[in-house]
Amino acid sequence: MSDTTASLRRKIEGARDLRAVVSTMKALAAASIGQYEKSVHALDGYYRAVQLGLSVCFRTSGSAAAVAGQKKDVGITGAVVFGSDQGLVGQFNDVVADYAVQTLAALPGKKKIWAVGERVHDRLALTGMPLAGLLTVPLSIRAITPLVGQILFQMLVPEQVDGDVQWKREGTNEMSQLYLFYNSSRAGAVYAPVHQRLLPLDAAWRRDLASLPWPTKNLPEVIGGSPATLQALVREYLFVSLFRACAESLASENASRLAAMERAEKNIDQLSTDLHHMFYRLRQSKIDEELFDVISGVEALAGAEQARRPVDSGDGWD
Repeated sequence: MSDTTASLRRKIEGARDLRAVVSTMKALAAASIGQYEKSVHALDGYYRAVQLGLSVCFRTSGSAAAVAGQKKDVGITGAVVFGSDQGLVGQFNDVVADYAVQTLAALPGKKKIWAVGERVHDRLALTGMPLAGLLTVPLSIRAITPLVGQILFQMLVPEQVDGDVQWKREGTNEMSQLYLFYNSSRAGAVYAPVHQRLLPLDAAWRRDLASLPWPTKNLPEVIGGSPATLQALVREYLFVSLFRACAESLASENASRLAAMERAEKNIDQLSTDLHHMFYRLRQSKIDEELFDVISGVEALAGAEQARRPVDSGDGWD
Protein backbone atom coordinates (compact mmCIF):
# COMPACT_ATOMS: atom_id res chain seq x y z
CA MET A 1 0.00 0.00 0.00
CA SER A 2 2.82 2.41 0.88
CA ASP A 3 4.51 1.71 -2.47
CA THR A 4 1.29 2.56 -4.34
CA THR A 5 0.90 5.79 -2.39
CA ALA A 6 4.51 6.76 -3.12
CA SER A 7 3.98 5.98 -6.80
CA LEU A 8 0.89 8.18 -6.92
CA ARG A 9 2.81 10.98 -5.22
CA ARG A 10 5.49 10.80 -7.93
CA LYS A 11 2.82 10.87 -10.65
CA ILE A 12 1.21 13.93 -9.08
CA GLU A 13 4.57 15.71 -9.00
CA GLY A 14 5.22 14.71 -12.61
CA ALA A 15 1.81 16.07 -13.68
CA ARG A 16 2.59 19.34 -11.88
CA ASP A 17 5.93 19.69 -13.69
CA LEU A 18 4.34 18.83 -17.05
CA ARG A 19 1.64 21.44 -16.56
CA ALA A 20 4.30 24.07 -15.90
CA VAL A 21 5.96 23.20 -19.23
CA VAL A 22 2.62 23.28 -21.06
CA SER A 23 1.76 26.66 -19.51
CA THR A 24 5.10 28.07 -20.69
CA MET A 25 4.57 26.80 -24.24
CA LYS A 26 1.04 28.20 -24.18
CA ALA A 27 2.32 31.64 -23.19
CA LEU A 28 4.99 31.57 -25.92
CA ALA A 29 2.44 30.56 -28.55
CA ALA A 30 0.03 33.32 -27.47
CA ALA A 31 2.83 35.91 -27.64
CA SER A 32 3.97 34.70 -31.07
CA ILE A 33 0.49 34.82 -32.59
CA GLY A 34 0.29 38.57 -31.99
CA GLN A 35 3.47 39.46 -33.86
CA TYR A 36 2.65 37.28 -36.87
CA GLU A 37 -0.93 38.56 -37.11
CA LYS A 38 0.31 42.16 -36.94
CA SER A 39 2.75 41.36 -39.73
CA VAL A 40 -0.04 39.92 -41.90
CA HIS A 41 -2.26 42.97 -41.34
CA ALA A 42 0.63 45.31 -42.14
CA LEU A 43 1.29 43.42 -45.38
CA ASP A 44 -2.30 43.83 -46.53
CA GLY A 45 -1.82 47.54 -47.14
CA TYR A 46 1.52 47.03 -48.87
CA TYR A 47 0.11 44.22 -51.01
CA ARG A 48 -2.72 46.52 -52.08
CA ALA A 49 -0.23 49.26 -53.00
CA VAL A 50 1.78 46.82 -55.15
CA GLN A 51 -1.41 45.68 -56.90
CA LEU A 52 -2.38 49.25 -57.69
CA GLY A 53 1.10 49.95 -59.04
CA LEU A 54 0.89 46.92 -61.33
CA SER A 55 -2.59 48.02 -62.40
CA VAL A 56 -1.20 51.37 -63.53
CA CYS A 57 1.61 49.72 -65.46
CA PHE A 58 -0.75 47.35 -67.26
CA ARG A 59 -3.15 50.14 -68.17
CA THR A 60 -0.33 52.17 -69.68
CA SER A 61 -0.09 51.76 -73.42
CA GLY A 62 2.28 48.98 -74.39
CA SER A 63 2.97 47.84 -70.81
CA ALA A 64 0.74 44.82 -70.93
CA ALA A 65 3.35 42.99 -72.96
CA ALA A 66 6.09 43.67 -70.44
CA VAL A 67 5.52 40.39 -68.63
CA ALA A 68 6.50 37.43 -70.74
CA GLY A 69 3.69 35.03 -71.49
CA GLN A 70 3.80 31.46 -70.33
CA LYS A 71 3.80 28.39 -72.52
CA LYS A 72 0.37 27.04 -73.28
CA ASP A 73 1.50 23.44 -73.03
CA VAL A 74 1.29 21.73 -69.67
CA GLY A 75 4.66 21.45 -67.96
CA ILE A 76 5.66 20.70 -64.40
CA THR A 77 3.46 22.16 -61.67
CA GLY A 78 5.52 23.36 -58.72
CA ALA A 79 4.20 23.83 -55.19
CA VAL A 80 5.51 25.28 -51.94
CA VAL A 81 3.79 23.79 -48.87
CA PHE A 82 4.23 25.64 -45.58
CA GLY A 83 4.16 23.47 -42.45
CA SER A 84 6.09 23.22 -39.18
CA ASP A 85 9.41 21.93 -37.93
CA GLN A 86 8.10 21.34 -34.40
CA GLY A 87 5.34 19.15 -33.05
CA LEU A 88 2.54 19.76 -30.55
CA VAL A 89 0.45 21.49 -33.23
CA GLY A 90 -2.44 19.04 -33.50
CA GLN A 91 -3.48 18.25 -37.09
CA PHE A 92 -1.77 21.36 -38.49
CA ASN A 93 0.58 19.55 -40.88
CA ASP A 94 -1.86 16.78 -41.79
CA VAL A 95 -4.54 19.28 -42.82
CA VAL A 96 -2.35 21.35 -45.15
CA ALA A 97 -0.59 18.28 -46.60
CA ASP A 98 -3.86 16.51 -47.41
CA TYR A 99 -5.28 19.70 -48.93
CA ALA A 100 -2.19 20.19 -51.11
CA VAL A 101 -2.25 16.56 -52.30
CA GLN A 102 -5.94 16.72 -53.20
CA THR A 103 -5.57 20.05 -55.02
CA LEU A 104 -2.48 19.01 -56.97
CA ALA A 105 -4.02 15.66 -57.90
CA ALA A 106 -6.72 17.51 -59.85
CA LEU A 107 -4.11 19.41 -61.93
CA PRO A 108 -2.60 17.92 -65.10
CA GLY A 109 1.09 17.28 -65.64
CA LYS A 110 3.91 16.28 -63.35
CA LYS A 111 4.32 17.74 -59.88
CA LYS A 112 7.31 18.96 -57.91
CA ILE A 113 6.91 20.03 -54.27
CA TRP A 114 9.08 22.03 -51.90
CA ALA A 115 8.18 21.56 -48.22
CA VAL A 116 8.79 24.25 -45.60
CA GLY A 117 9.10 22.26 -42.37
CA GLU A 118 10.27 18.77 -41.48
CA ARG A 119 6.88 17.66 -40.16
CA VAL A 120 4.95 18.50 -43.31
CA HIS A 121 7.82 17.11 -45.41
CA ASP A 122 7.48 13.73 -43.68
CA ARG A 123 3.69 13.85 -44.08
CA LEU A 124 3.98 14.56 -47.82
CA ALA A 125 6.57 11.81 -48.21
CA LEU A 126 4.02 9.29 -46.94
CA THR A 127 1.66 10.22 -49.78
CA GLY A 128 4.25 9.45 -52.46
CA MET A 129 4.28 12.99 -53.88
CA PRO A 130 7.56 13.98 -55.61
CA LEU A 131 9.50 16.18 -53.20
CA ALA A 132 12.09 18.57 -54.61
CA GLY A 133 13.49 20.04 -51.41
CA LEU A 134 13.14 20.84 -47.72
CA LEU A 135 13.29 24.36 -46.28
CA THR A 136 13.54 25.41 -42.63
CA VAL A 137 10.63 27.16 -40.94
CA PRO A 138 11.62 30.66 -39.72
CA LEU A 139 11.47 31.23 -35.97
CA SER A 140 10.77 34.98 -36.10
CA ILE A 141 9.49 37.75 -38.34
CA ARG A 142 13.03 38.76 -39.30
CA ALA A 143 13.82 35.20 -40.42
CA ILE A 144 10.98 35.19 -42.98
CA THR A 145 12.82 37.49 -45.40
CA PRO A 146 15.84 35.15 -45.84
CA LEU A 147 13.45 32.24 -46.44
CA VAL A 148 11.55 34.18 -49.10
CA GLY A 149 14.83 35.13 -50.75
CA GLN A 150 15.91 31.48 -50.72
CA ILE A 151 12.65 30.42 -52.38
CA LEU A 152 12.89 33.12 -55.05
CA PHE A 153 16.51 32.41 -55.91
CA GLN A 154 16.11 28.64 -55.89
CA MET A 155 12.96 28.50 -57.98
CA LEU A 156 12.46 31.88 -59.64
CA VAL A 157 15.40 33.93 -60.86
CA PRO A 158 14.23 37.15 -62.61
CA GLU A 159 16.03 38.22 -65.75
CA GLN A 160 15.36 40.88 -68.37
CA VAL A 161 15.28 39.86 -72.02
CA ASP A 162 14.66 42.58 -74.65
CA GLY A 163 12.95 44.74 -72.03
CA ASP A 164 10.61 41.96 -70.89
CA VAL A 165 10.51 40.44 -67.42
CA GLN A 166 11.06 36.71 -67.70
CA TRP A 167 11.71 34.00 -65.13
CA LYS A 168 14.46 31.45 -65.38
CA ARG A 169 13.80 28.42 -63.22
CA GLU A 170 17.02 26.81 -62.11
CA GLY A 171 16.74 23.05 -62.49
CA THR A 172 13.03 23.36 -63.30
CA ASN A 173 13.00 24.86 -66.79
CA GLU A 174 9.74 23.12 -67.64
CA MET A 175 7.78 24.39 -64.62
CA SER A 176 4.72 26.19 -65.94
CA GLN A 177 2.83 26.86 -62.69
CA LEU A 178 3.70 27.54 -59.05
CA TYR A 179 1.23 27.25 -56.16
CA LEU A 180 1.50 28.18 -52.50
CA PHE A 181 -0.25 26.02 -49.88
CA TYR A 182 -0.55 27.16 -46.27
CA ASN A 183 -2.91 27.35 -43.32
CA SER A 184 -4.67 30.68 -42.85
CA SER A 185 -6.15 31.90 -39.57
CA ARG A 186 -9.94 31.70 -39.30
CA ALA A 187 -12.21 33.06 -36.58
CA GLY A 188 -13.72 30.26 -34.54
CA ALA A 189 -11.99 27.49 -36.51
CA VAL A 190 -8.37 28.43 -35.59
CA TYR A 191 -7.16 27.91 -39.19
CA ALA A 192 -8.08 26.48 -42.58
CA PRO A 193 -5.91 25.37 -45.54
CA VAL A 194 -5.81 27.69 -48.56
CA HIS A 195 -3.77 27.97 -51.75
CA GLN A 196 -2.63 30.72 -54.10
CA ARG A 197 -1.42 30.44 -57.67
CA LEU A 198 1.75 32.50 -57.79
CA LEU A 199 2.67 31.73 -61.40
CA PRO A 200 2.13 32.08 -64.32
CA LEU A 201 1.90 35.85 -64.61
CA ASP A 202 -0.36 35.38 -67.62
CA ALA A 203 -2.89 37.49 -69.50
CA ALA A 204 -5.68 36.68 -67.06
CA TRP A 205 -3.54 37.86 -64.16
CA ARG A 206 -2.68 41.11 -66.01
CA ARG A 207 -6.31 41.64 -66.99
CA ASP A 208 -7.54 41.26 -63.40
CA LEU A 209 -4.99 43.75 -62.11
CA ALA A 210 -5.65 46.23 -64.94
CA SER A 211 -9.34 46.28 -63.99
CA LEU A 212 -8.68 47.44 -60.42
CA PRO A 213 -10.26 50.87 -59.81
CA TRP A 214 -7.95 53.70 -58.74
CA PRO A 215 -8.92 54.89 -55.23
CA THR A 216 -8.78 58.65 -56.01
CA LYS A 217 -9.78 61.00 -58.83
CA ASN A 218 -6.16 61.88 -59.60
CA LEU A 219 -4.91 59.94 -62.62
CA PRO A 220 -1.69 58.00 -61.85
CA GLU A 221 1.44 58.11 -63.97
CA VAL A 222 4.45 55.81 -64.24
CA ILE A 223 7.67 57.68 -63.45
CA GLY A 224 10.80 56.48 -65.21
CA GLY A 225 11.04 53.56 -67.60
CA SER A 226 7.92 51.43 -67.67
CA PRO A 227 9.73 48.05 -68.04
CA ALA A 228 12.05 48.80 -65.13
CA THR A 229 9.13 49.91 -62.94
CA LEU A 230 7.14 46.84 -63.87
CA GLN A 231 10.05 44.53 -63.11
CA ALA A 232 10.45 46.07 -59.65
CA LEU A 233 6.72 45.80 -58.94
CA VAL A 234 6.57 42.17 -60.10
CA ARG A 235 9.49 41.35 -57.82
CA GLU A 236 7.69 43.02 -54.92
CA TYR A 237 4.48 41.17 -55.79
CA LEU A 238 6.23 37.81 -55.57
CA PHE A 239 8.06 38.80 -52.40
CA VAL A 240 5.00 40.03 -50.53
CA SER A 241 2.93 37.02 -51.66
CA LEU A 242 5.50 34.59 -50.26
CA PHE A 243 6.07 36.66 -47.12
CA ARG A 244 2.36 36.88 -46.37
CA ALA A 245 1.84 33.14 -46.95
CA CYS A 246 4.68 32.31 -44.54
CA ALA A 247 3.48 34.80 -41.91
CA GLU A 248 -0.08 33.45 -42.06
CA SER A 249 1.23 29.91 -41.76
CA LEU A 250 3.27 30.83 -38.68
CA ALA A 251 0.30 32.59 -37.10
CA SER A 252 -1.86 29.53 -37.75
CA GLU A 253 0.84 27.21 -36.41
CA ASN A 254 1.00 29.08 -33.12
CA ALA A 255 -2.79 29.25 -32.94
CA SER A 256 -2.90 25.48 -33.40
CA ARG A 257 -0.20 25.03 -30.75
CA LEU A 258 -2.11 27.34 -28.38
CA ALA A 259 -5.29 25.28 -28.85
CA ALA A 260 -3.32 22.05 -28.35
CA MET A 261 -1.74 23.40 -25.15
CA GLU A 262 -5.14 24.47 -23.82
CA ARG A 263 -6.46 20.95 -24.40
CA ALA A 264 -3.34 19.53 -22.76
CA GLU A 265 -3.84 21.79 -19.73
CA LYS A 266 -7.41 20.55 -19.31
CA ASN A 267 -6.31 16.93 -19.63
CA ILE A 268 -3.45 17.41 -17.16
CA ASP A 269 -5.75 19.17 -14.68
CA GLN A 270 -8.25 16.33 -14.95
CA LEU A 271 -5.48 13.76 -14.56
CA SER A 272 -4.08 15.62 -11.56
CA THR A 273 -7.53 15.74 -9.95
CA ASP A 274 -8.02 12.01 -10.50
CA LEU A 275 -4.58 11.24 -9.08
CA HIS A 276 -5.28 13.37 -6.01
CA HIS A 277 -8.57 11.57 -5.46
CA MET A 278 -6.86 8.20 -5.79
CA PHE A 279 -4.11 9.31 -3.43
CA TYR A 280 -6.61 10.54 -0.80
CA ARG A 281 -8.66 7.35 -1.08
CA LEU A 282 -5.59 5.17 -0.65
CA ARG A 283 -4.34 7.23 2.26
CA GLN A 284 -7.76 7.13 3.92
CA SER A 285 -7.95 3.40 3.30
CA LYS A 286 -4.57 2.98 4.95
CA ILE A 287 -5.68 5.07 7.93
CA ASP A 288 -8.89 3.03 8.22
CA GLU A 289 -6.90 -0.20 8.16
CA GLU A 290 -4.62 1.08 10.90
CA LEU A 291 -7.63 2.13 12.97
CA PHE A 292 -9.24 -1.25 12.45
CA ASP A 293 -6.00 -2.91 13.56
CA VAL A 294 -5.91 -0.74 16.68
CA ILE A 295 -9.58 -1.44 17.48
CA SER A 296 -9.09 -5.14 16.87
CA GLY A 297 -6.06 -5.11 19.12
CA VAL A 298 -7.93 -3.28 21.87
CA GLU A 299 -10.84 -5.70 21.60
CA ALA A 300 -8.45 -8.66 21.72
CA LEU A 301 -6.73 -7.27 24.82
CA ALA A 302 -10.08 -6.62 26.47
CA GLY A 303 -11.21 -10.18 25.74
CA ALA A 304 -7.98 -11.64 27.13
CA GLU A 305 -8.29 -9.52 30.27
CA GLN A 306 -11.86 -10.64 30.74
CA ALA A 307 -10.85 -14.29 30.35
CA ARG A 308 -8.18 -13.96 33.10
CA ARG A 309 -10.65 -12.66 35.75
CA PRO A 310 -11.96 -15.28 38.33
CA VAL A 311 -15.58 -16.28 38.01
CA ASP A 312 -17.76 -15.82 41.18
CA SER A 313 -20.12 -18.80 41.53
CA GLY A 314 -21.77 -17.83 44.91
CA ASP A 315 -24.95 -15.95 45.58
CA GLY A 316 -23.14 -13.12 47.37
CA TRP A 317 -24.37 -14.07 50.98
CA ASP A 318 -22.16 -15.35 53.84
